[in-house]
Amino acid sequence: MDLEEKKLQENFMWNRTEFHSEYNAHLAKYKVMSCLSYARGTHLLDIACGDGLMTEMFAKNFDYVVGIDANGDHLVKAKERLPQVTFIECLIEEFDTEDRFDTITMLDLLEHVQDPIAVLQKAASFLKDDGILIVHVPNSQAVNRKLAVLMGTLESCEELTPFDLEIAGHRRSYSLDTLADDVITAGLSLVDSGGIFYKSLSTAQMDWFLKKGLWDGETFGWGRVGGPKKDWKAEFCRASYELGKERPDDCNIIFACMTVEN
Repeated sequence: MDLEEKKLQENFMWNRTEFHSEYNAHLAKYKVMSCLSYARGTHLLDIACGDGLMTEMFAKNFDYVVGIDANGDHLVKAKERLPQVTFIECLIEEFDTEDRFDTITMLDLLEHVQDPIAVLQKAASFLKDDGILIVHVPNSQAVNRKLAVLMGTLESCEELTPFDLEIAGHRRSYSLDTLADDVITAGLSLVDSGGIFYKSLSTAQMDWFLKKGLWDGETFGWGRVGGPKKDWKAEFCRASYELGKERPDDCNIIFACMTVEN
């Protein structure tokens, strides 16, 4: 076991439930929704499942679910959420199983690992012949990062911030093109790619906005003054997801779906 790498991954504090919880809860919903539109079969492997927030959403749609993560503290919470699911504590690089899966999700992991090409190949090795691997990574070209460059708070869209490096543990940034390059270099067949959730503010600002924004429609905020009552916060998130489909380069998250060529 690579104890040094495992300890490194365990020391990063970020998780969806505790950091920017409001935004991450909404984003998680649409990340799962996007995955399910490409998912196949009844057996799921969720790689880097974290505390199980999204695994719980996935589990409603699959008969057999396995989650793996290098962080034991996160897995304690995942097991509390889903006692019926098999969770395994290990690095993806060291994971092995005789099981084969119809769908494998690898969400927000590739930017963390030492060798993304080897990790893609390793993950794909657990697919059934007609299985699909779905990968999500943060988008370096998101609107908020382009704004940050113009503002002078980032030197380039690809720059990793102190939060990226010290809290989240990112080793690299991705665009749709560089993600596709890694898929092809790994010898996999790219089925589709795109974006999830149009995002013009930073994650911290999005979280604040969702918690404290003007959503009730009684003032000139996001709601329609004098119009029908709606959950305008939910409508904003739905609209951001739909707009993201049209403008993938501007999204918070980008994805690639791939198969093994037979």
